[in-house]
Order: sequence, then structure tokens, then C-alpha cells
Amino acid sequence: MANRPIDLDTRQSLRDVFFTPNRYALDERFVLRDGKRHPLAVIVPGGGYGMVCSFIEGTPVARKLNELGISAFIVYYRTRKKARYPAPQEDLARAIREILAKADAYHLDVDNYSIWGSSAGGHLAASFGTEAMGYSRFDLPKPGALILSYPVISLRRELTHAGTHDNLLGKHATFAQERFASVDEQMTKNYPPTYIWCGDADATVAPENTKRMALALERAGVPYQCEIFPGVDHGAGPATGTAAEGWIERAAAFWMQQRATPDR
Repeated sequence: MANRPIDLDTRQSLRDVFFTPNRYALDERFVLRDGKRHPLAVIVPGGGYGMVCSFIEGTPVARKLNELGISAFIVYYRTRKKARYPAPQEDLARAIREILAKADAYHLDVDNYSIWGSSAGGHLAASFGTEAMGYSRFDLPKPGALILSYPVISLRRELTHAGTHDNLLGKHATFAQERFASVDEQMTKNYPPTYIWCGDADATVAPENTKRMALALERAGVPYQCEIFPGVDHGAGPATGTAAEGWIERAAAFWMQQRATPDR
């Protein structure tokens, strides 16, 4: 990131860097507790599978969703040496299972829930939409929508983010393992509707990842919306003050449209 994002949560950054253990945890602070039933968003921040960057892709996004009347949970998943596949996917499945089990206590409308992932968290969220790596494997309901921000999609070495690749698959992963973990190569017509975006100035995760995903969704006939914003770099979070500002509102609108037509 060339410039520090306006939305960065400095207090949360200290917690993420210095005080968050490398293990599964579920942040429930952004559940709306007004006695009304609210839609459910599960947030998976990025960090190259080396850490969970809630300070830019978790708490700032959750606050924006709360403003839209959406209850949000932030998932902390295993990273670094503990991140070997399928550990992060198991952690996301655990989070969803725990949330659904307490849906009434949380006053959640869990039908057609959404998963919001950024960067490597975008890969985790995107992988959860596949039948081989995600919801079907864990016998969980299919998400009503996936919201992917500048995601890692391909694990092929020439396209991927090296840290994401090495933490998830190891430095000596086989070509077959890389293909298996590349979401665009696991696409079927049963994939959840997807909103995906990135900036054309992303110097960390090549925008080609977003483009490949959009093409795979198009070919599979899956409803999607793709936006590529000029001059926006990686790690923008809510992207206030950039060309991508407002993406959260547009993503939520896309999701709500899918909720209104739940025939998939």
C-alpha cells in the first residue's frame, strides 16, 4: 500500500499484531443486538495466510455493514505454519457452524448468508464456494453470496501471491495441488453468486486473479458483478477516499438482490 488507508483501525492493528494467538477465534462484537432479526455476513480478513488483518479488512468492514443493518462476525483462522490446507477452511466451517447453531440467540436471518473475504481471506472465502473445498465438503448450507475484495484466486505460481501459496500449500507444492486450490479451476454452475472487485494498481495480488475469476463465473453461468477500479492498490479495506469507495454498499445491494431471488 503506497498510502495508509483512511479506514485503518489502529487500535485493532495492535491487537492483531501483538495480542491475537494463532488459533481459531470468532469475533462477535459486530452482532446487532437491538432485538430485531438481521442478515448475516461472515467476514474473513486477509494477510497472506500469515496473519489475520482485521484492522483493515475486518473491523472497518463490519462497522460499515452494521450501518446497513447487517450483523457481522469476523473469523480468525490459523495462519503461518498452522495454515496448511485444509486448516483455514476447517476454521471457516467451524465458525459458520457455530453461528448457525446460535442463530436464534443472535437474532440472525441466516437464509442466504454471505461471506466477505479480502486478499488471502478472499481466497478462503472463494474456496468455500467450491464443492471440493467448501460448503458441500463440510455439509453446510451454500452461501447466498460471496463478496471478494482483491482476492487471491489462482495458486499457480505465475499468478498467485507467494506468501499465500507457501503458507497454504508449502513451498514445494505440486502442480496438481496448485490446480486444486485455484478457485477458478474448481468452478461449477453450483457456485454461489459473487461480487468481486480489485484495483488496477494492485501491486500485491495481480488483478489477473479477479479477471480469471470473473471469466470462470461467466462461463459457468453464475450470477456475478465485477468491478476494477482505477488507481486503487491492495489492502484498501472499505477504500474510503479512493475510486473504489462505496463498494461495500454495492456489494450489499448485489447480495440483497440474490436474497430476493433465492432460486439458486
